[in-house]
Amino acid sequence: MARGKKNEVTLTPEEKLAQALVPDWEQPYKVPRNWCWVKLSSLSSLISKGTTPTGGKTAYVPEGVHFLRVENINDDGTISHDNIACVTEEMHTGFLRRSMLEKRDILVSIAGTLGKTGIVQETDLPLNSNQAVAFIRLKTEAIDERYIKNVIDNPIAQELLLGKTKVTSIPNLTLEIIGDCPIPLAPTAEQQRIVDRIEYLFTKLDEAKEKAQSVLDSFETRKAAILHKAFTGELTAKWRAEHGVGMTSWNSTTLAQVVSGFKYGTSEKSDYNNTGMPVLRIPNVGDGYVDFSDMKYLNHSDVDEESQIHEGDILIIRSNGSRDLVGKSVLVPKLDRPHAYASFLIRIKPSDIVKAEYLTLYLNSTDARSQMFRKAKSSAGINNINSKELGAIFMTLPSVLEQNEIVRILDSLFAKEQQSKEAAEVVLEKIDLLKKSILARAFRGELGTNDPTEESALELLKQVLQ
Repeated sequence: MARGKKNEVTLTPEEKLAQALVPDWEQPYKVPRNWCWVKLSSLSSLISKGTTPTGGKTAYVPEGVHFLRVENINDDGTISHDNIACVTEEMHTGFLRRSMLEKRDILVSIAGTLGKTGIVQETDLPLNSNQAVAFIRLKTEAIDERYIKNVIDNPIAQELLLGKTKVTSIPNLTLEIIGDCPIPLAPTAEQQRIVDRIEYLFTKLDEAKEKAQSVLDSFETRKAAILHKAFTGELTAKWRAEHGVGMTSWNSTTLAQVVSGFKYGTSEKSDYNNTGMPVLRIPNVGDGYVDFSDMKYLNHSDVDEESQIHEGDILIIRSNGSRDLVGKSVLVPKLDRPHAYASFLIRIKPSDIVKAEYLTLYLNSTDARSQMFRKAKSSAGINNINSKELGAIFMTLPSVLEQNEIVRILDSLFAKEQQSKEAAEVVLEKIDLLKKSILARAFRGELGTNDPTEESALELLKQVLQ
């Protein structure tokens, strides 16, 4: 049901104004002198929400009037019409008539995902919405809908709204909570300046975000390209020239010829009770390191030396539901106590002609993993590779001296890549915080756009109330 305004006609202009304004003691913070705090309902001709069509999802049709759900509201406030539901024109203008949306309607998600906002554009129409989306229809174009949307996105308003959430099986906002939300109302011209300033600053931040996200998205691709250059000899071409050797020094071989100790781990049950020997499992095979943060233990420590792992061993995931994890490898570091390893892993021991660090890097390269993918077999949704198939992995192996040089170069390059990745992650985190900061400052009048000589927003409010 739409939020009602009882006996509004019988109120005098002074009473309407008093009812619309937020009392001093309820104002969240101070605003410029020519602004005023008002209840959102005082600026709105209608605050309502969508409707569930008769028959629920069975009412959806392949083509028709688009039917908005929360997932169709993009993060930038636009509406995505990709994979949007549809209802018939008859349903739209009939049973769903009261939730027909109009241009400039401000959208607020009120169930499940709370406080997400959007604005209906002319190009979105005709459009209807479900019960998880509320809409605010402003009384006049003198109030900029983008200004009000940004006010609601402001961290203070979000906190005020979400702090009054009605907690049921699904958290929800009521229309009353939305209508009572305090709004810092600026003069009309200042609203436009604030919106323009926010859009300009957000555009610049989005450009920075896109570049940072590109760094993250291309991280694995860059690593794969660097590894490919390493294991085809490109990275050490200068080193070979300086040492008077050529690619003829690289020998074709297989994994079985350069390692020993292909051995599956224990299938004994383990748990989190620290009573026996720790067991490394698939979750402990990190990206380039052993992750000891999630350890399980056997209920005893009676594991023979041959079935333990030791510094310099390599663990390879041999079986997993995810094909992408099969073949992932990690070098075992120095351990402070004896460790066993689980049956979904295979342990190998590098020989004297291959450096453990070099081999681990190679096994995690696209060159080696693509061979593993071709050899891996799938059964009942589980992907597997056995020791014989692993042993057949082909490689060309340089001398130990060149292996050391390759490892040195890769360590240096990957350290720089990791720094770039971490810097990009920091940028992404800061961008979200900066946007919140900009919104918070905007609606305190701190963006440097306010003109104190302009007519007070109180006069605008009086016109709206008429």
